[in-house]
Amino acid sequence: MNLPNKITVFRVILIPFFLCALLIPDLPYGKWIALGIFIVASLSDMLDGYLARKNNMVTDFGKFMDPLADKILVSSAMIALVQMFKIPAWIVIIIIAREFIISGFRLVAADNGVVIAAGMLGKIKTAVTMVTLCVLIADLEGAVINVLENVLIYASLILTILSLIDYFMNNKDVIKSFK
Repeated sequence: MNLPNKITVFRVILIPFFLCALLIPDLPYGKWIALGIFIVASLSDMLDGYLARKNNMVTDFGKFMDPLADKILVSSAMIALVQMFKIPAWIVIIIIAREFIISGFRLVAADNGVVIAAGMLGKIKTAVTMVTLCVLIADLEGAVINVLENVLIYASLILTILSLIDYFMNNKDVIKSFK
């Protein structure tokens, strides 16, 4: 197993520790530990992809596991934050549904010999979502923070919807080619 794949596996291993730190009541500094783990896991997503491309270490395992690890991390964080009443469930359902739709579309495209890369709007959506989750995990107090949290939540939602539309618009030829 190459280094990028080990980093991906490490990211998956971090998820239960992140959830424990976030959800165990009265854990000293729990939210800060959770935030640190989440940031490390999020940055590891960029690192493994960079190393795999730079060193020509792209593998089938990595192509499968890297996006799956990212989706498990983000979905776990969002579902935990629903439980903590930090984000509405309906927004999380839309965001997770978009991930399933895109993953399914990529799977069908790959089955037809077409590889679809992430678009710029999708990358922006991911970055905004990660920042949103970090702010929500930090769980800071204050009126300005509450407004910021809501702005980020709705920005993530809007970018999720726009990136889905953009994804299909940019790949309509692929859709037409499906049998």
